[in-house]
Amino acid sequence: MHIKVGYELIYDCPQPTPMLLMLNIHYSRAGDLVMPDHLVTSPSVPVRAYRDLFGNWCSRIVAPAGLTRINTSAIVRDTGIPDVVVPDACQHPIEELPEEALLFLLASRYCETELLTQIAGTLFNDTAPGWGRVQAICDFVHHHIEFDYQKARPTRTAWEAYNERVGVCRDYAHLAITLCRCMNIPARYCTGYLGDIGMPPPYGTMDFAGWFEAYLGGQWYTFDARNNIPRIGRVLIARGRDAVDVAITTTFGPNTLRSFTVVTDEVTWTG
Repeated sequence: MHIKVGYELIYDCPQPTPMLLMLNIHYSRAGDLVMPDHLVTSPSVPVRAYRDLFGNWCSRIVAPAGLTRINTSAIVRDTGIPDVVVPDACQHPIEELPEEALLFLLASRYCETELLTQIAGTLFNDTAPGWGRVQAICDFVHHHIEFDYQKARPTRTAWEAYNERVGVCRDYAHLAITLCRCMNIPARYCTGYLGDIGMPPPYGTMDFAGWFEAYLGGQWYTFDARNNIPRIGRVLIARGRDAVDVAITTTFGPNTLRSFTVVTDEVTWTG
């Protein structure tokens, strides 16, 4: 199957404003790009690109005073297979974890393990280590938080999401990641495209999505505490410790986001 993905962001800046953009599809899906996701700005400005510490592809621009439009459109080839489920994937003792996974056991900006460790132990000590434990965490978070765009807040942490019991996909991911880390399971935040392919209507307004990956059985597996069922057509943009590391845009100056549109649709490709 083929998926059309893309976005349009329109910013209004009162003065020239430096921006960091994390808006390109992750290198792990490079071989699936039938039509590449070239970043386009209007008015045209120089774009400098680099890879961050996590391997994510990032861009730098200086948006001029006034309106700046940032957009792309791409076609991605996808298997059409739902997220993999491996019930017998084991949990590794910490001493057996690879060094690159250890960072994802630690507290981070939105994931305060020190505040949730005792709660995590009370909730999940009696669960079987491994896939079942991560799924139990997802089940808990899925039912504990009420999804509500109107109550979204960019500063909400996992601890606050646990106590407020409301949030959006990033809050589900942050709380699940934190509870996994509290149970000594490496977990990392993911952002990308996730449409409604294979789901019954009605469909909501499309947005970038947040989910997470847990390290089990020698590899990273996708989990999604918000949807809490295997989904079709995830297109990864970036991975990191939490939402700080994978912010779609980071601006260094006053600005107003005038328009925000995301597209994720299954299409027939004949090119």
